[in-house]
Amino acid sequence: MYDTQDTIAAIATPIGEGGVGLIRLSGPQAIDIARVLFAGVRSEPNWASHRLYYGHIVEPDTRAVVDEVMVSVMKAPRSYTREDVIEIGCHGGPVPLQTVLGLCLRHGARLAEPGEFTLRAFLNGRLDLSQAEAVLDIIHARTEAGLRAAVGQLEGRLSSRVRAIRQELMGALAYLTATIDFTEQEIPPQDIGPGLVSLRDSLLDLLGEAENGIIFRQGVRVAIIGRPNVGKSSLFNALLRANRAIVTPIPGTTRDTVEEILNLRGVPVVLVDTAGFNDQTEDLVERLGVERSRAALNQADLILWVIDGSQSLSDTERALAGLLNGRPAVIVVNKVDLPGRADLGELSAAAPPVPLSALTGAGLADLEEAMLRLILGGKVISADGPLVSNPRHEQALQRALDHVQAALCAYQQGWPTDAVTIDLTLGGEALGEITGETVSDDLLQTIFSQYCIGK
Repeated sequence: MYDTQDTIAAIATPIGEGGVGLIRLSGPQAIDIARVLFAGVRSEPNWASHRLYYGHIVEPDTRAVVDEVMVSVMKAPRSYTREDVIEIGCHGGPVPLQTVLGLCLRHGARLAEPGEFTLRAFLNGRLDLSQAEAVLDIIHARTEAGLRAAVGQLEGRLSSRVRAIRQELMGALAYLTATIDFTEQEIPPQDIGPGLVSLRDSLLDLLGEAENGIIFRQGVRVAIIGRPNVGKSSLFNALLRANRAIVTPIPGTTRDTVEEILNLRGVPVVLVDTAGFNDQTEDLVERLGVERSRAALNQADLILWVIDGSQSLSDTERALAGLLNGRPAVIVVNKVDLPGRADLGELSAAAPPVPLSALTGAGLADLEEAMLRLILGGKVISADGPLVSNPRHEQALQRALDHVQAALCAYQQGWPTDAVTIDLTLGGEALGEITGETVSDDLLQTIFSQYCIGK
């Protein structure tokens, strides 16, 4: 993909102003470039690894001071990339960072591509591919549970399980290949059927974790819908424990969708407050809001349908029941602190009802429990386990399972050995795509292009 003999450099901290900014170099010239630009308080002929050096970055030709810095030295192979790595800690403004980076590029480095530091860690054997992807998951983690799942993947918990399964598969494949090349006297007969069944069950176990693992990684979209003035925005604020949406007694206050991230006991939830459904309105802005509400409903993984529990049901609410169409939903019977009770009648069959008061918070815990039951399918998931949390890994595991099942079927029906080995070979390649043992340059390009330039 890229020339790995080059020395690469990039700003590794977010763009903007801050107390500290970091420039990272990696490659055979990293230390030489840093020594040309660095004027230290203490001069040492050879920099020691894993030491911090205080001094200044200077313009080599004029000796003009650019910035006061701390330089970290990490010599190969004890570094993130297993190459010589230099990290220059500057003041965190865009001008000093860009100036120091420009000097690094002028004196032999090239600008790193997105994710190229982590790519080098993978190519140099410090991380396998699933661990490299976990780095990005850690950066993008939205909850502590999602962070723990990503850290577990970085530690190699998923990799170890996948490698064990692949090793068992390759053992069966090696035996079958040997039976083609050698006689029965040289290769004793062996029943690989139980081993293939074990492989299938192991893959099914991993795939069983995938759906909820991906939820911890990506989150779910939850849309709050209902007719005007039933308390959608009040519920939105109550779930967030913050006054994020404007709430007034005037119907139709919300004219557009409002989104916020909610940490629902470790599950990241994109909570969407919507405009009230009102098909009778002639107000152009309100009608546009209703259209956006319909779009939010169609895109949602879970729907919170809010009903005013102190009033009778309206025709709008009966029409909304048809829009649910069997999708995961909770009927939120709001305003139970007021006198009167709505008769849900046949509507209660569309989704489980949860009574609450968004004003007082009564029933809020019951709603959160109902949401989690629908999101996680009633399962209690530990984010400390080796969750499959990446859709790419899920797809590779599914392909491996399909090939193992096909191989098992062919073996049990007495098909030619070649037919079994073809599927086992393809299954092993699918598992190797997770750890990076069988991966194309195009796939690597796709994966690492998602990273920021400094990582």
